[in-house]
Amino acid sequence: MNEKYMREALKQARKAYRLGEVPIGCVIVYQDKIIGRGYNKRNTKKTTLAHAELVAIERASKAMGDWRLEDCIMYVTLEPCQMCAGAIVQARIKKVVVGTMNPKAGCAGSILNLLQMKEFNHQVELTTGVLEEECTKVLQEFFQDLRIRNKKEKQEG
Repeated sequence: MNEKYMREALKQARKAYRLGEVPIGCVIVYQDKIIGRGYNKRNTKKTTLAHAELVAIERASKAMGDWRLEDCIMYVTLEPCQMCAGAIVQARIKKVVVGTMNPKAGCAGSILNLLQMKEFNHQVELTTGVLEEECTKVLQEFFQDLRIRNKKEKQEG
């Protein structure tokens, strides 16, 4: 089941890639049905808030008719940052399934684990490493392509 929904999150990540955005994708599932999808749109929307997780949370909340997503599972291709981890806790999402970890900015265990702090009123179940190779590969390909594009622009400029 985890792989099925992580593949859906990867589809979202590829949408971001095609837009020239860092390819991060997310889906939120309730009772075995996707109720929220999101992909990174920070550059497209020109806002810090357009992370895949926040877009998916907003859509899932609309689908549920509530800000509480207590019985939902989030599948995200890259470990959430501090902003998204905070939103996940605030939305009371039951479980987060992560594809690949983010040692530079991750807050589901890499730098901090905001999802499971006992000091908060809600803790999130956490599973990591689902389709890790595929999730890592799409990010690596994106940054390789970006370096090539930047080098070409520099040579042309």
